[in-house]
Amino acid sequence: MDIIDIRTYMQSIGREARAASRLVAKAETAAKNKALSLMAEAIKREEQQLLAANAKDVESAKTRGLDTAMVDRLTLTSKSIASMAEGLLQIAALPDPVGEISDLKYRPAGIQVGKMRVPLGVVGIIYEARPNVTADAAGLCLKAGNAAILRGGSEAIHSNQAIAACVKEGLKGAGLPETAIQVIETTDRAAVGELVTMKEFVDVIVPRGGKGLIERISNEARIPVIKHLHGVCHVYIDDGADLEKAVRVADNAKTQRYGTCNTMETLLVHEGVAGEILPRLCNIYLDKGVELRGDAASRAIVQEMGEATEEDWHTEYLAPILSVRVVSGLDQAIEHIAFYGSQHTDSIITEDYGRARRFLREVDSSSVMVNASTRFADGFEYGLGAEIGISTDKIHARGPVGLEGLTSQKFVVLGDGHIRQ
Repeated sequence: MDIIDIRTYMQSIGREARAASRLVAKAETAAKNKALSLMAEAIKREEQQLLAANAKDVESAKTRGLDTAMVDRLTLTSKSIASMAEGLLQIAALPDPVGEISDLKYRPAGIQVGKMRVPLGVVGIIYEARPNVTADAAGLCLKAGNAAILRGGSEAIHSNQAIAACVKEGLKGAGLPETAIQVIETTDRAAVGELVTMKEFVDVIVPRGGKGLIERISNEARIPVIKHLHGVCHVYIDDGADLEKAVRVADNAKTQRYGTCNTMETLLVHEGVAGEILPRLCNIYLDKGVELRGDAASRAIVQEMGEATEEDWHTEYLAPILSVRVVSGLDQAIEHIAFYGSQHTDSIITEDYGRARRFLREVDSSSVMVNASTRFADGFEYGLGAEIGISTDKIHARGPVGLEGLTSQKFVVLGDGHIRQ
């Protein structure tokens, strides 16, 4: 397609999405749940087709020399396909937020004033590599009463189209418009430029991908954006920690999976326990092939550790690399997180109740944890069924964005012929 064809194509998709959004917004819960169940059935039934389509994408990605983290995010397995289907079923089992009225109160004039939860309208989602986003986004947007325009990365084109076929099958089987969820078929980057400026058709943009993509979308969009730029996540091991818990959590937070935004990138350790716990932890990391970069105090304890630069403390590695710093206590740990962190996910390991409460209160991130791995910071683990992304913005949606994050509220007023005096 040339640029004129792209504009025409995107405008057509936008018009169809806007029309479909009105139908989905008033759809009964039973119809939405039926569509989700049928999507899940189709995904499970078509597992071999999905794997075959994904194999084409993975082979192409390797041929193009894409990095290991990107290939990891791109790859589907039988387990991840089952998780996609399970995520859709979990969304179906969740309460429908649309139409829920809260805070209904009588006012002195006799009217009742409350808030009703309503869909956002049309959600544009731009993402790289992860094909499971196609199913997650479709399910969440649908259950929240929205239409969605999905633009996956060129590296996942075959996987995304195969999943999109399952999504359309579910919509059709439930009597809902197939245009409620549209996956853009072109890999032309001009389509993204059109999508983020179609304010007459699209109500919000959600970018999921690398920092470069999100910065581009944030700069070009003429539509509100729900975003996070990167995940520089921390685990702080306090001198009041149970060290067995600390080892288990800090190991998992880094090595359970390297290429995710909720993976720990910096380990902070209280000077009072650093000499005891750092050798144990670093042996685990080194055995697993993790490169360690530390401050002077850390390197004095673990000789195999390289020197951390100022840039390291700011870096989301998405790789088996870890920055390590010894701190004087909770205050310095919080200061470090405030200066270098990305307001994504940070965890403290401690048995000290007062310090845990301070950490929860003073660390300004979208997810703050006590004695738990940062890897828990996603919608599936939080019981949201799935997530549309993780927001580090301070808007109505923060942290993993599930059904409520894909809705807004409007005031509703109940009267009985009341007039203002």
